[in-house]
Formats: sequence, structure tokens, C-alpha cells
Amino acid sequence: MNFLTIGHRGVMGVVPENTLRSFVAAQHAGLDVIELDLHLSKDGALVVMHDADVDRTTDGTGPIAEKTLAELRALDAGRGERVPVFEEVLDAVPTPLQAEIKDVAAARALAGVIRERDLGARVEVSSFHDEAIAEIARVLPGVRTALIASRYTGDVVDRAVEAGAGTVCLSLRRLTLEIVERARKADLRIIGWVVNTQEQLRLARAFGLDGVTTDLPEIKRTGRFTA
Repeated sequence: MNFLTIGHRGVMGVVPENTLRSFVAAQHAGLDVIELDLHLSKDGALVVMHDADVDRTTDGTGPIAEKTLAELRALDAGRGERVPVFEEVLDAVPTPLQAEIKDVAAARALAGVIRERDLGARVEVSSFHDEAIAEIARVLPGVRTALIASRYTGDVVDRAVEAGAGTVCLSLRRLTLEIVERARKADLRIIGWVVNTQEQLRLARAFGLDGVTTDLPEIKRTGRFTA
């Protein structure tokens, strides 16, 4: 399998995160997969934003869940960009996507879009929440899923298997060879995050990971020389 380079919220190290501009930049940089985050708006739209509220990444304040899509559209998401919905990202870039969901409700909404547009081959669904992964696997059998973890022990492998995930996306800072070996025995794909330096990239390669998530487009350009 080729070593994958996944653009974190597009290329958030150089362009406002989770915006169409960031996703297009990630595509132009040749990243293999684009990662994005999904929340539901008050009126049920699949909104592309990382945080549960809009304060950090826009000029607005308050929870996404308490705002309609029209209200979210009125916000500046950085350099004049608007908050996109998932369907707009699908139309803006042809790149494979890793869509991170925050809860079970978002899982169900995303499953509906994947089913309607026949996106099973293009979209992998990820989450920190085991129950969200299990739910999307229940409502959309066969969809590719990934369990994300930042603070974890070896039981993350058991959790992933229990939830039906085929991939674990693990913080590189806590990764050990023992966990890598356990994941391999469970036939799980392993992605390391966030990898923004050559030292981190060399470590990911030394662990024999399947890929990395990065904020920076140059990691794609240099990754081929670290094998």
C-alpha cells in the first residue's frame, strides 16, 4: 500500500482550516486524502467546522448547533471564506475524503449523504467516539471507518475492533511499537497525526505506518524521500 499523506482540515498550516480554499489548496498540493470535520447546524445541515462553536475560526460567537445554516453563512471563516457544508466540498474537490463526525446524529446525517451519492469508495468516516463509529457502521454496512485517539493505551486496538473500524488514527506523540504491533495483528491500518516536521515524518516511517495527517503541503513533497 502507498504511504498516504492526509491534509488536516485541508492544509490548515497555510490556509484557513476547513474552508473550500483550504481543500482546493490540499488538492493542488497533491495530498492523497483530505480530512475535514462535521457538525450539524440547528436546521440539520452538515457543516464543515472542527469546534462545537464558531468562536475560534470565525468572526462570530456561539455553538454551531444553535445557529441555522443561513446564520453560519454570514460569518467570515478566514480571508473572506464562508463556512462550507459537506456537499460543497464533495463538488469542489475530487480528492478522497476522511470525514470526522462528532456524534451519533452527525453519523446518521452523513450516512444519508454517502448513500444518496454512492460515496462508499471515496469517503472514510472517522471519529474519536466509538459509538459514532458503531452507529455509522450499523446504518451503512461496509462503509470504511477509522477510530481516532489522542490519549490512549493498547486497548485502543480492542476499541477499534469492537466498533468495527478498519483504521486507527493515533497521535504520534503517544505511539509505541507495541501498539503498532497489536494493530497489525488485528489487521488495522495505522495513520499517525499530526506530522509537520521531518523528524516526525521519519518516526512515522520507522514505525511502518500507512500514512500521516499533516497541516503542511510540503510533507507530501518530502515524504517520498524518508522511506
